[in-house]
Amino acid sequence: MDTLVELLPILMFMVLTPLLFSGYPVAFVLGGVGLAFWLLAVGLGIENPDSFFLVVSRIFGGVVSKLVLVAIPMFIFMGTMLERSGVAKELLYTLQLMTRRIPGGLALSVTVLGVILAATTGIIGASVVMMTLLALPVMLDRGYDKALATGTIAASGTLGILLPPSIMLVVMADLLSTSAGGLFLAAIGPSLLLALLYMLYIFSRTALNPKLAPPLGPVAKADDLSVLRVVRSFIPPLLLIIAVLGSIFGGIATPTEASGVGALGAIVLAAINRKLTFKTLQDVVESSALTTTMLFGLFVGATAFSYVFALLGGHHLILELMASTGISPWAVLAVLMLAVFVLGFFFDWIEITLIILPVFAPIIAKLDFGSHLSDPAMTTTWFAILMAVNLQTSFLTPPFGFALFYMKGVAPAGVKLTDIYRGVIPFVILQIIGLIVLLIWPELALWLPRFSAQ
Repeated sequence: MDTLVELLPILMFMVLTPLLFSGYPVAFVLGGVGLAFWLLAVGLGIENPDSFFLVVSRIFGGVVSKLVLVAIPMFIFMGTMLERSGVAKELLYTLQLMTRRIPGGLALSVTVLGVILAATTGIIGASVVMMTLLALPVMLDRGYDKALATGTIAASGTLGILLPPSIMLVVMADLLSTSAGGLFLAAIGPSLLLALLYMLYIFSRTALNPKLAPPLGPVAKADDLSVLRVVRSFIPPLLLIIAVLGSIFGGIATPTEASGVGALGAIVLAAINRKLTFKTLQDVVESSALTTTMLFGLFVGATAFSYVFALLGGHHLILELMASTGISPWAVLAVLMLAVFVLGFFFDWIEITLIILPVFAPIIAKLDFGSHLSDPAMTTTWFAILMAVNLQTSFLTPPFGFALFYMKGVAPAGVKLTDIYRGVIPFVILQIIGLIVLLIWPELALWLPRFSAQ
């Protein structure tokens, strides 16, 4: 009997795993497994029948009432509205003109556009679809290799999950009970590192094999590249980035307040570009509401699961197993990173985050990496960024990489799913290299939040 009670947390995961692959909504799977094991614990006489009702107070007191989570619907609205504003089209054309003489110039332009969109939207679906519609037909018309073109767009479009104002970082900050602004600062270095790796790969490959990415040629006139065009293209998104991230990093506004500024800024940009209509506003509000509802449904299910897991002594069981086996902190971190990477082949980032973080975050916070981290108090921040970089691969890894299907849904008829799969493999390898670099040199992520705290 005692052995069964001790094994209940492990049995929870054994039951959860096949149900996650069943295709049933993950929010209901998480909540249902939590409820089922609480009923089992009550039946075995090890839990009070009233204890599960504390989940309600956890949901409303620990999830719904947290002001930082208000940033989620606001950032979703901002990203969706920017998709309709027409800002990206003008920006991409200007970038084409600026890089027309550089090997792989159009692909490099797409990467830069991905960074700018990531810093203004944070919505992967919107960025990938928008960039595919704008850039892929042009790249194919210029004779670009299909794999290189699709891989560049997919990888650049997924930077929004990591570069602030990332919705994923807002969720992680809540689950880890840490500052969203601190995670935003820590994510800037890794995000730019990945973008730099992408650009180095594109430049090197196209310089060695120019046939993969023919130059822009006479299509664009050099006279089109005026100072006015550059200013008109770059100033609107840069102003929005400064308004959102500058207000957070400057201590003027919280992430929640800055998200409201961003949403208003996106509306203003759409109005300036004459894209703001009642139908557009209605569609953006509806899309934002549906996405937000899905996310908060997952919050409810994950809260129920993690609460019952903790109630049954799951955290203590994992710590005891680690102590009894003598496993090192590095081995624990390696296993978690490998598990997150493998889960990324099958699940979305929100599902992985809501399963892994509530269970393992208290354990990670107690791990000692010695002198590898100059400030042990930042272990949680470092782990969050490592996990965020790792989770970015989940959008690109087949068979269920969401970015791949976003792209295939709007790509020209001649682009096959196999072309997209071939294209993303080098970029997944680059993301793994970026993850290894952050493991070896954690200061790439931690120096900026430490500097801002001084």
